[in-house]
Amino acid sequence: MKIDDIKKKLSALAGAEKTAASSDSGDKSQYADFSKSLNPTSLPMLGVRLPDLRKLAKEIAKDDYKKFLSENPMDSFEMETLQAMVIGYAKDDLSSILSCAAAFIPKIHDWSVNDSFCQTFKICEKPACQKECWDFFMKYAKSQREFEVRVVAVMLMSHYLIDDYIDRVIQVLDSLYTGKTPDKSDFYYAKMGVAWAVATVAAKFPEKCLSYMQSPQNHLDTWTYNKSIQKMCESFRVSEEIKEKMKSLRK
Repeated sequence: MKIDDIKKKLSALAGAEKTAASSDSGDKSQYADFSKSLNPTSLPMLGVRLPDLRKLAKEIAKDDYKKFLSENPMDSFEMETLQAMVIGYAKDDLSSILSCAAAFIPKIHDWSVNDSFCQTFKICEKPACQKECWDFFMKYAKSQREFEVRVVAVMLMSHYLIDDYIDRVIQVLDSLYTGKTPDKSDFYYAKMGVAWAVATVAAKFPEKCLSYMQSPQNHLDTWTYNKSIQKMCESFRVSEEIKEKMKSLRK
C-alpha cells in the first residue's frame, strides 16, 4: 500500500469523523480537538480514532510492511501511530521485528504513540520470544531518555506481569530513571508510566506489590510512589483491602 493511498484513507476516516461531529454539534474538529487536549503532540492531528488506525495498521502489516516503515514520513500523529502499530502487527522473524523496534523507539516523543507501540507489541508474549524480547528491552532500562523509560515500564506492564517474570519486573520498575526531582516537574511521562505499571502490579500480584511498597528498599521518587498508590485506589481491579493498606503508606 502506497503512502499516498494510506494518507487518502486517513483523510477519509477523518472526514467521516468530522461529518459525524458536525451533524451532532456543528464542531467539525470536535474529536481532533478532544484528542489534542489529551495528547499535546507537536505533530498535526487529523482526528482518526485508534480502532480505525488499528484496522488500517493490520492491513499495512499484511503488505510490504518494511517498505511502509522505511517510507513513512511520520508527518502526522496518525502516521506516527501507524508506524508504532505496524511494527507490532508485522509477521516476521523476531530479529527483523526487533530491528524495526530499535529504529523506532528513539523517535517516540508522546505518550499515546508510546503506549500504542507497547500494547501492540505482542510478539514478546510468545514463549519462544519472551527471553530475547526481555533482553532487548533491558537495553533501555538504564536510559535517561523520558520515553525510552516509559517504553520499558509500559512494555513490562503490558506483557511481563506473569509468574516467571514478576520479581524481575518489580526490580526493573524500581530502578528506572524518573528525573532529577521527586515531583512531576521533569520526566512526567516516565513517572506516569512507572506509576501505572506499579499500580497494575497491585492488581495482578497484590501481596508482592504491598511488600514492595512497604520495603525500605523501595527507590521510587516521592511523586511516583504516591501516584502509584493513587492509581491503585482508582482501579476497579485492586481489592478494597489492598487499597486501604496502600493508603496508609502514602508519603
